[in-house]
Amino acid sequence: MSASLFRAFVSLCTVLVVGGCSRPTKEVVEVTATSDLPDASPIHFSDSDWPWWRGPDRNNVARCDQVVTSWSDTENVLWKAKVPGRGHSTPTVVGDRVFLATADERDQTQSVVCLDRSTGDSLWTTQVHAGNLPPNSEMHPKSTHANGSVACDGSQLFVAFLNGEQVTLTSLSLEGDIRWQTPVGYFVAKFGYAPSPCVFDRSVIVSGDNRGGSFLTAVHRDTGDVIWKKARDNQDTYSSAVVADIRGTWQLLLSGNRKVSSYDPATGALNWQTEGTAQATCGTIVWKDRLIYASGGYPERQTVCIDATDGTLIWQDKLKCYEQSMLVVGDYLYAITDDAIAVCRDAATGELKWRSRLSGSFSASPLLVGNLIYATNESGTTWVFDASPEGFSQVGKNQLGSSSFASLVACDGKLYARVATGERNDRQEYVYCLGP
Repeated sequence: MSASLFRAFVSLCTVLVVGGCSRPTKEVVEVTATSDLPDASPIHFSDSDWPWWRGPDRNNVARCDQVVTSWSDTENVLWKAKVPGRGHSTPTVVGDRVFLATADERDQTQSVVCLDRSTGDSLWTTQVHAGNLPPNSEMHPKSTHANGSVACDGSQLFVAFLNGEQVTLTSLSLEGDIRWQTPVGYFVAKFGYAPSPCVFDRSVIVSGDNRGGSFLTAVHRDTGDVIWKKARDNQDTYSSAVVADIRGTWQLLLSGNRKVSSYDPATGALNWQTEGTAQATCGTIVWKDRLIYASGGYPERQTVCIDATDGTLIWQDKLKCYEQSMLVVGDYLYAITDDAIAVCRDAATGELKWRSRLSGSFSASPLLVGNLIYATNESGTTWVFDASPEGFSQVGKNQLGSSSFASLVACDGKLYARVATGERNDRQEYVYCLGP
């Protein structure tokens, strides 16, 4: 989910057992961007597409104004498609196709699946890796080997998998042919790998915070060559990097390692770092104008607001959104906490406007369509409520499947949901296209 898709550490015992991994730390060899880099093919998609993690504007806000607010496994279902294996990547919807990452633990494969956008029919499945999946001792029980979402620049796909001791970025054509593969960093897993690739300008940017040698790597979209690579503090944390336009300047933003960091996405140069959030975070940073918002995590509980022009801390509180990202709507910040509480805060001051208890555990991030927020828990229950500071006002509550970790996607007046039914050997994943 994308990226953000791990629960808090199960117990101190789990931390000690998994933390006992003896694989070595390797020094990250940094690469400095040069001025003579070639241009890349244009990025192109339409307002009716959802090209990457958190959508066209990277903020989980749909460009369509309305989708259905009521559904079930039979109501308002336009199509339903089986997905092989298991994964938490959200659907990527571009042109006439839907793309997902998935993995099969039994067959030891990691793949990209392509469905017909109109019918859900399977068009192709490309196996990206065979064998070398991380052992169960390096995985959280809720994690998968396909957590990150597929990104699409309009003419090619990008997917990052942890396989063996490397995170490898793969480019595929829209017909499923592998164009190039680039190892972007050595990775020692604690609970698996989560980040989604971030497409920006000529680059695909991949984050990889881990105990073996944390990195940020930018790869040329057309050639697969490394443009720049930066080392980060070696900690186990899981957030996806995101680019944001902060008052006319693009910044690459990432939380984790008890810091919120800003980089120049063209060169990887560090703009600023501010202490905050937690050692481990999973959510993607959100923003409005000059203010950005991040939350973590483990072991700390903290949400922060930072002035991204210089890294100044504006406000903080002890609410925690570990796996799920937050949502900015107008002048207000909405979130679903780890305690299954929906909250609305004044984005500028942090003042709590209201809070309302939902139920269950949440990994998927809330989605905004028009003026409605869609929030799905791990059991497949979705609450639909008004994005209003006046109070929690529920519009709908719907059930789909029995397990849901991938965030909902909305484009062209339709909802796309990746859910599962059954347990263990009887478990089956599906993608639903929901609409009137």
